[in-house]
Amino acid sequence: MMKGMQGGMAQLMKQANQMQMKMKKAQEELATKEYEATSGGGAVKVKVNGDHKMVALTIDPEVLKAGDVEMLQDLVLTATNEAMKTAKDVSAKEMEKITGGLNIPGF
Repeated sequence: MMKGMQGGMAQLMKQANQMQMKMKKAQEELATKEYEATSGGGAVKVKVNGDHKMVALTIDPEVLKAGDVEMLQDLVLTATNEAMKTAKDVSAKEMEKITGGLNIPGF
């Protein structure tokens, strides 16, 4: 192997390690953020974190008075899916800033 190629490979490995460290730091920061979504005109409010875990669920007591369990289930699902989608979109945008659009498996 030519000496110049070894230097180039070392530089490439250094850049890859730096990118990996930036991605790990960004993932840790994203995990602490929270994303909220509502459905039913605010009747159901769901909050998830960047680690894709639900951290809060608020249901307006008026919804319970209607006694429509299926509607309540739909409202919870809708709000949860919307909050998860927001968390995923924000995460993808942040990772894209670091990777420059490269698709890196596992991140």
